[in-house]
Amino acid sequence: QVQLVESGGGLVQTGGSLRLSCATSGRPLRSYNMAWFRQTPGKEREFVATINWSGSITDYADSAKGRFTISKDNPKNTMYLQMNSLKPEDTAVYYCAGDLTYGYKSRSGYRYWGQGTQVTVSS
Repeated sequence: QVQLVESGGGLVQTGGSLRLSCATSGRPLRSYNMAWFRQTPGKEREFVATINWSGSITDYADSAKGRFTISKDNPKNTMYLQMNSLKPEDTAVYYCAGDLTYGYKSRSGYRYWGQGTQVTVSS
């Protein structure tokens, strides 16, 4: 089992950048396929980006392509989401998720979740 803790959220102006971190403990991060999701009030949690256990496969939601970059530092047991050119519509609570099997873009494919970190982009 793995525990996930997000950090790095905050308030940023339109066009700004943030880097979210997801620190893991328990089983080594290198074993896990990981993803970022986000959620706004009244809406379902939506896929943002995913990375497989080795880092050889990444994929993004259309809304994130070209602006966000997912990465993982296995020795540090930390996954990142670099977010550039932020827009007000990126405002959400961002969650990291992980599992030994590859859930890819599906929420149900990940058993382990962090508590979330708030990202607010002001216009």
